Amino acid sequence: MAQHNYAYQKSEENTVKAVGRNLSVSPKQGTEICKYVRGRPLNQAKMLLQQSIDMHRPVPFTRFVNGLGHKPGMSAGRYHPKACQLILNVIKSAEANAKNKGYNASDLKVVHIAMQIGPKNNHQGRSRGIFKNSHIEVVLKEVKDTSSKKDNKKAEKSEKISVKPQRAFKRN
Repeated sequence: MAQHNYAYQKSEENTVKAVGRNLSVSPKQGTEICKYVRGRPLNQAKMLLQQSIDMHRPVPFTRFVNGLGHKPGMSAGRYHPKACQLILNVIKSAEANAKNKGYNASDLKVVHIAMQIGPKNNHQGRSRGIFKNSHIEVVLKEVKDTSSKKDNKKAEKSEKISVKPQRAFKRN
C-alpha cells in the first residue's frame, strides 16, 4: 500500500491522523464542509455533521454560492447528507485511532481537516459525464481541560457583571 503524504506536516505530540481516499464527494462540497468542521471540538463536529445528515441543520456555504438559496437563520447553505456521512466516517476513524493510542475522546479537537481533489472518473454508457472524487484528511489533537476552561471563563464573566439599578419610570 502506498504511503500517503499529509498536508499537515507538524509532528506534534498528542495528534492522530486519518485519511479517506477516493471518496465520492464533490470538491466544492468537501471544501465547505471541512471549513464548517475545522477548529471545533470532536464531539461538536460529530454532532453538527450528524444534524446535517438528519436534515436538521444546513452547512453554511461561503465560497461556492452562485444561485444557492438561503436557509433559515443563515445566508447560503445546503444539506449534504451523503458527503457529510463520508466525512463523518473519516472523523470517526481518526477518533478510533486516538482511542487506540489511549487518548480521551472528550479532549480531542479537530486541528486540521483538508480536502484534496482526487481522480475524475467517467460514467459508463450513453449518458456521459464525469464524477469527481476527493481525498479527505483529518488530524485530531488532544487538548487538556477544554471544558473546565470554558466553565471558569463563564464564572468569571458572571462575577464581573454588575447589575445597575433601574430608574423608576414616571408616567405623566
